[in-house]
Amino acid sequence: VRAVFIRVRASRTSFIRFSWTAEGDRSSRCSAARIPRPHQHNNHMAKVLTPEMYGNLRQGDASGFTLDDTIQTGVDNPGNNTQKQETTTTGNNHKRGNIRVFKELLDPVIEDRHGDDLDPNYVLSSRVRTGRSIRGFCLPPHCSRGERRAIENLSIESLDILDGDLKGKYYALKNMTEEEQQQLIDDHFLFDKPVSPLLLASGMARDWPDGRGIWHNDNKTFLVWVNEEDHLRVISMQKGGNMREVFTRFCTGLTKIESLFKDRGHEFMWNEHLGYVLTCPSNLGTGLRAGVHVKLPNVSKHDKFGEILKRLRLQKRGTGNTHTHTHTHTQVTTHTHTGNTHHTPHTHTHTHTHR
Repeated sequence: VRAVFIRVRASRTSFIRFSWTAEGDRSSRCSAARIPRPHQHNNHMAKVLTPEMYGNLRQGDASGFTLDDTIQTGVDNPGNNTQKQETTTTGNNHKRGNIRVFKELLDPVIEDRHGDDLDPNYVLSSRVRTGRSIRGFCLPPHCSRGERRAIENLSIESLDILDGDLKGKYYALKNMTEEEQQQLIDDHFLFDKPVSPLLLASGMARDWPDGRGIWHNDNKTFLVWVNEEDHLRVISMQKGGNMREVFTRFCTGLTKIESLFKDRGHEFMWNEHLGYVLTCPSNLGTGLRAGVHVKLPNVSKHDKFGEILKRLRLQKRGTGNTHTHTHTHTQVTTHTHTGNTHHTPHTHTHTHTHR
């Protein structure tokens, strides 16, 4: 008989012993056991599973996938000193599948692996954004004044239909007072007139501020920039580190906006070769960028800070738009857009900001 031990969290230090009479013939029993050395049990499952939980979940799911099947990886691979291992597996996701039946175990394991809200002592705000180009109009470098105004009118007509938490109002740049405009810029809600030679050379500031503006919901947590670097920039943002809530709002809002534009006969530019087509080649693909404003007064001054971010496939940016200078606070974002799903940048930023 081969016995393997895993550490579990309980009211007092105790462990579960799993025994098999033969390979492939698994039977498990819950009992106190000798304490193994700590380095044998550095995994996510061992941190969560308790004897009581094990007893409650032993019935298995509708397909016959048992709790022992779910935790087999963690039992055989207790982990190491330097990194917690992925130590549970899932078998199916139907109505009585193990993802639901073993929710009591799997949800805390997933949360421990991916982290919850980012530390508010360092993360000031979180945002997810993308760009979209409207089929039937030239991209901004070749967009005429008439096309730009047509894009603005189409955007106002579509966005004004949003309701609930997304209900908001459009503000044209040319009708704002200087105080209103500067306040929105200072709050990182609004874009300023381009000053980068790269943007000026491409004609991004032509006829400024005609046809440009911002739409935001009443809570200023969901924004749409109109006729900045792209036809549309869709942004979900809020204070603090709840990236999950930010991303959920982003997906909901973007889906509704795409539907509203389609109802008016205008799809977003997309093709199988490039994905979503945007003005700058760096944004092709999903166009998605997830980022956080972080307060890192020490490490941000270190000579190796840029190298650290590069190894994590992250990028340091200004706290305004792309071409502003970085000051006290740093915006850390994902680096690439092509070859990813919409979910990848959000998860990547969340995981490495925790690190």
